[in-house]
Amino acid sequence: MSDPEFAIVFETPSSIEADVVRALLETHGIQAMVSSAAPQAVFPVTLNGLGEVRLSVHQEAAASASRLIDEFRQEVSERLTRIRDEFHDVEEMLGYRFTDPGLLEHALTHRSKAHEDVSGGVRDNESLEFLGDAVLGLVIADRLFRECPDWNEGQKSKAKAMIVSTVSLARMGEELGLGKHLLLGRGEEKTGGRRKRSLIADTFEAIIAAIYLDGGITAAEGFLERCFRPQLDAVRTGGLTPGLTEDHKSALQEFLQSHDMGLPDYRLIGETGPAHRKVFETEVYAEDRPLARGEGRSKKASEQRAAEHALQTLDGP
Repeated sequence: MSDPEFAIVFETPSSIEADVVRALLETHGIQAMVSSAAPQAVFPVTLNGLGEVRLSVHQEAAASASRLIDEFRQEVSERLTRIRDEFHDVEEMLGYRFTDPGLLEHALTHRSKAHEDVSGGVRDNESLEFLGDAVLGLVIADRLFRECPDWNEGQKSKAKAMIVSTVSLARMGEELGLGKHLLLGRGEEKTGGRRKRSLIADTFEAIIAAIYLDGGITAAEGFLERCFRPQLDAVRTGGLTPGLTEDHKSALQEFLQSHDMGLPDYRLIGETGPAHRKVFETEVYAEDRPLARGEGRSKKASEQRAAEHALQTLDGP
């Protein structure tokens, strides 16, 4: 039975939303009482789907509370519409329409933008990058597992490392035009942040996470399928798409870690030739055991060759 001294001013199936509105009212000096509309409820606040959560206030504060809630609804609606309009082109480019456009804004926000916001209300996309990397790895590994059943683990690891490398992700982000849509701080903008490949690659991973959070794994798989199908077909048939280079070091690291062999250790063991035409020789170790050697015109090139030779040895019969 309702208390005549109180009036219900808000109902929602979400306890989180109820908490937000309650905090809004309390910041304006209006105390709200939380109750459940579910019959015989054990707890005063219900979980989603189990009943309505109600906010009640004293009758004399009901009009003010209702006005504040209506203004809040309008503000949220206008913000979502503004975000929707602002990022419409991005959604068209991605081929995905966000239910929560705030996730897209979050994915595009670089830490330099968040650091310049004195209110502390702007979040950068670094946590989304972490999640996106995991979702990307899972989807690509799943595709390789299903489409290349005759490949051994080393071959699949090499292909996966090649497809999800920073070079590949940056190229994908550039093709989508992500650079012009990044939300950057003034300093990052001045130093050419929109053209930085590492930044574009990180944002691409954040986009993956945003799609996953908004639409679930099915939506993320659909997006990644559209993006990476050419690369998947190319590595499966033995070819490479233009601009996609093999990253043997990443493949070797993944292989060693999957076999509890630790991280690879690259040691420069020699340099030959004149200063303008030096050749470097590197040996790669795992658990202090030498695996292979490689030569190259740079230290990095010799490390890649050593990793390639090590993978060939580890993949052998």
